[in-house]
Amino acid sequence: MPATVGSTTFVEPQSLKKLALKSLKRSFDIFAASHADRISSNPQSRNIRVTCKARTEYGAVMNLAPLPPRDPSSAPPSSNGGENVHSNPSSQANPGVFEGAANHRNNTESGAELQLVTVPTPRAVPSAAPGPGVPGDFKAASGGSITERYQPSAAVMKRLPSKWPKPAWHPPWINYRVISGHLGWVRSVAFDPGNEWFCTGSADRTIKIWETATGKLKLTLTGHIEQIRGLAVSPRHPYLFSAGDDKQVKCWDLEYNKVIRSYHGHLSGVYCLSLHPTLDVLLTGGRDSVCRVWDMRTKAQIFALSGHENTVCSIITQATDPQVVTGSHDTTIKLWDLAAGKSMSTLTFHKKSVRALAMHPFEHTFASASADNIKKFRLPKGEFLHNMLSQQRTIVNCMAINEDNVLCSAGDNGSLWFWDWKSGHNYQQAQTVVQPGSLESEAGIYGLGFDVTGSRLVTCEADKTIKMWREDDKATPETHPIHFRPPKEMRRF
Repeated sequence: MPATVGSTTFVEPQSLKKLALKSLKRSFDIFAASHADRISSNPQSRNIRVTCKARTEYGAVMNLAPLPPRDPSSAPPSSNGGENVHSNPSSQANPGVFEGAANHRNNTESGAELQLVTVPTPRAVPSAAPGPGVPGDFKAASGGSITERYQPSAAVMKRLPSKWPKPAWHPPWINYRVISGHLGWVRSVAFDPGNEWFCTGSADRTIKIWETATGKLKLTLTGHIEQIRGLAVSPRHPYLFSAGDDKQVKCWDLEYNKVIRSYHGHLSGVYCLSLHPTLDVLLTGGRDSVCRVWDMRTKAQIFALSGHENTVCSIITQATDPQVVTGSHDTTIKLWDLAAGKSMSTLTFHKKSVRALAMHPFEHTFASASADNIKKFRLPKGEFLHNMLSQQRTIVNCMAINEDNVLCSAGDNGSLWFWDWKSGHNYQQAQTVVQPGSLESEAGIYGLGFDVTGSRLVTCEADKTIKMWREDDKATPETHPIHFRPPKEMRRF
C-alpha cells in the first residue's frame, strides 16, 4: 500500500529487470527497421518497402508521359543512320536512368575510387498545348502556347583504381631479450657506429654501456646529478655526448672514460641533443625553448636558435638544407638555416606537442609524432605528405626508421607500433609487458633506436628495463598476411 506524506505520493520503484525490458522494447521499436534479420519476410511488406524506395529515388523519372511524335520533315538528321533518338522516350530515357543508378550502386559497394560521369539529357521538344501536371511547361516569349519538357539527367559513377601505394610485406617483430640493471626510468639510447655496443641513460643519473650481441654490461659512467634524457655517439671521434635535467651537456672520451668537456649555457633541463653528420657541431634543446648550437672542440656557443614558445624536445640534423629541424611543445616544427642562424619556415600541422622526430636514412623526408597523429613531410620546404593511416591514440615519445622502410613509434601506454613507411600502413601493434614487481602504469616507453644494421630494436622503458626486439624468422606472408584497405578521403600530397 503506497504511503502518503502530506500531498506527496510515494511511488514504489520498479525493478531493474522491468526497466531493462522496457528500454529493450523501445530500442527494438526504433531500430528494428535497420536490422534485416529481425524483420519478418512478408512478401507484401517487402513489396511495399521496395516500392517506397523506388518512388523516393526514381520518382521523378518513373511516370514520365511519352513525348509527342515530331514531324519527320523538320527533324534534324541523327547520327545513327537517320533514326530518331526521341521516337520512343519511354524505352530509352527511363532504362538509361535505371541502368545508371544500378551502376552507381554496384560501384559504390566495390569500395574503389569513383569518378562522376554525367549522362546527357534529351533535347527539349515543343508540344502543341500544355499538358496538365507536366513539369517544366512554359509559354514562349514569341507568342503562342509552346511548351518544352526537360528530362532530368542521371549520374553514373565510373570505377577507377586506387592510386595509394600498396604496402610492402614486413615480418612482425618479437621481443627476445630483457636487460635489467638500471635503478630508474631508462630515458635514452644510442648505438656505437661499429655496432659492437650501445649505451643507455637513465633517471638513476648513470650511463651504462652494453654489448649488442649478448646484452652484458660493460661499463657504467657517473657524473650527472639528474636524469639523463639525451645521448649521442660521434661517428668520427671517440666521443659520447650526454644531456640531462641538470642543465649540463657533457662530452665523454671513450678512451679514458672521463668527461673532457662541458657545455654551459642552458637555463633549464636539456631534453634532446643531436650531432651534425658532417660538421663538428653539437645541437641541444631544452626547457628554455632554445636550440643551442655548440662548437664541439672549443665549447663555444655558435648560435642560440630562438623562436619556439615552449620546450624544445626533439632535434634532427642532416647535411643539406634545412640542416636542423626542431619539434617543440608549442605544437610547431621549425626548419632552420644553420649558416644564418635563422628560421626558414614553421610547420603548424600538429595540434599537440611534437615530442619525436625521425629522419629517413636516404630519402629527403621525415616524420613527426604527436598525440593527435604521426605526419610525414618532404624536405627542404617541409611539404606535408600525409598522415599515417591509423592513430595510436597516446602520447608518442619516440620514433625510429631503418633502411627497410620500417617506422617504429612508442607511446606512454607501452604500445609499440610498426608502420610501412611508403604507404603509412600500420602492420603490427605490440604491447610491452612490465616486469614482475612493477606497476601497470610503468609500461611507458621513453626511447628507442635501431642498431646500425636495422635488424635489432632497443626500447627504453619505465619499468627500469631495456628490451631488445628482432624480426620473426618464421613468419611468412601466408602466416601473417597484409590486411590493407586504401583510404577513400585522405590527402596524399
